[in-house]
Amino acid sequence: METIKKSRAVKFDKYGGVDVLNVVEVARPVPEKGQILVKVRAAGINPGEGAIREGKMAKKWPSTFPSGEGSDLAGTVEEVGEGVDNISVGDEIIGFTDNRASHAEFAIVEADHLTQRPSKVPWEQAGALLLSEQPLTLQ
Repeated sequence: METIKKSRAVKFDKYGGVDVLNVVEVARPVPEKGQILVKVRAAGINPGEGAIREGKMAKKWPSTFPSGEGSDLAGTVEEVGEGVDNISVGDEIIGFTDNRASHAEFAIVEADHLTQRPSKVPWEQAGALLLSEQPLTLQ
């Protein structure tokens, strides 16, 4: 019998303010072909994520509950999926996920959404380096 590895992630079950966020235990993600499992050291919070959580973007990007939160992240590569040959376990990276999942201990990220962490940039700043510079339009 295989033991399911667990981790923690920030989730929400309904639209609202920060009070709807909860840290919950989840199954530790497993990378598939072309994906990386990142042990998150720091994750950015951008205005768009708050708008999505509050339901202001529901027409364009509806949430499926329970939903995760977060796009930008910095961390170390924990596992590498099949077909990834330019990233190795232990690499320090920055990047983003389209899965609303960076506010967690571990996140799955497409390999082409990652780059090496600049060595002189502290983790806390690295986690927010990919914050979108595009203006946010609320509907």
